[in-house]
Amino acid sequence: MGPDASFSVYAMNVAIIGGSGGIGRAFIDNLLEQSDVSRIHATYYNSEPGYSHRDVSWERVDITEESSVQAWCETLGEIDWVINAAGILHDAGNAPEKSIRRLDPGFFLRSMSVNALSTLLIAKHAQDKFKHGRPAVFAAVSAKVGSIQDNRLGGWYSYRASKAALNMCIRTLAVEWKRTLPNVTVAALHPGTTDTGLSKPFQKNVPEGKLFSPEYSTACMIDVLRSLDPERSGQFWAYDGASLPW
Repeated sequence: MGPDASFSVYAMNVAIIGGSGGIGRAFIDNLLEQSDVSRIHATYYNSEPGYSHRDVSWERVDITEESSVQAWCETLGEIDWVINAAGILHDAGNAPEKSIRRLDPGFFLRSMSVNALSTLLIAKHAQDKFKHGRPAVFAAVSAKVGSIQDNRLGGWYSYRASKAALNMCIRTLAVEWKRTLPNVTVAALHPGTTDTGLSKPFQKNVPEGKLFSPEYSTACMIDVLRSLDPERSGQFWAYDGASLPW
């Protein structure tokens, strides 16, 4: 899957984690329009998908529980792309922390579990599905606020820390798989501020033209993934193809 390869020469099997969320669903919709995508295996947890398609299979998976992830991965055949689009920024009782006084240990650990640990569990139990040797992709949706170098505003401790942890997981996995799965490109993706339930409470200060539809954001990220190859594995990419600092 080099820079000039718009479409692969084989029918791809794709796994989308968090497929019922705003970004995950848009990934599915975009990929179903790609001529080289054969099958999509999608997961959900709290929100049921609410629709069906002959080329999409759904499974309820708790991505923070290893046994649940392992059981799902064991049902999969060979996989060409895995994209973890699941994530948490807030819930009914917790908003992103504006100061250290607002830090809640339970929410911090839950953020780490959903935003970082889940990707490691998926990688651990899906890695054998990449042994076919074809060019493949393992990606997770991260966030620019997880960049330590780019942090100038502070706040949002749980989200920033968990996305920074995710970025380190992606980088470390890429180092290992360069030896054991050299056909796989590992990537962290920044989708931009996307109009989903995750960002809804925080959209009022988004500059004009910088709030993206899920369809636009995922189409851009798919283009980025198609432009990569294993030589550029283990990097952090924005939706527009820019390389972001860790």
